[in-house]
Amino acid sequence: MIDALVDVERSEASEWTSFSVRGKRFGYYWPRTQTVGLKQTISEQLALIAERPDVFEEQFTAGGFGWVVVQLEGIEADELFELVYEAWRLSAPEDLVAEAPLPW
Repeated sequence: MIDALVDVERSEASEWTSFSVRGKRFGYYWPRTQTVGLKQTISEQLALIAERPDVFEEQFTAGGFGWVVVQLEGIEADELFELVYEAWRLSAPEDLVAEAPLPW
């Protein structure tokens, strides 16, 4: 899924992998807990948490964005793909987004 996106940089830490596009972080993966953290708009963050608190939880807010933790066992692949793309789109420069529409 990440490989379908343009200009994604991976950074490995001891307990997680982070994902950025042109130096702007948009996601994290924690294998131990089988969760991801994704950048979203604040309104989307609130909607996801309100709709399915067993799958989504608030991670933090920063710079006008709301990050969510996603329990991977509770989400279908197509919905996760959309959330990952949205997180990438919120961080990528506009010209890059225009070159790389939704890949699936």
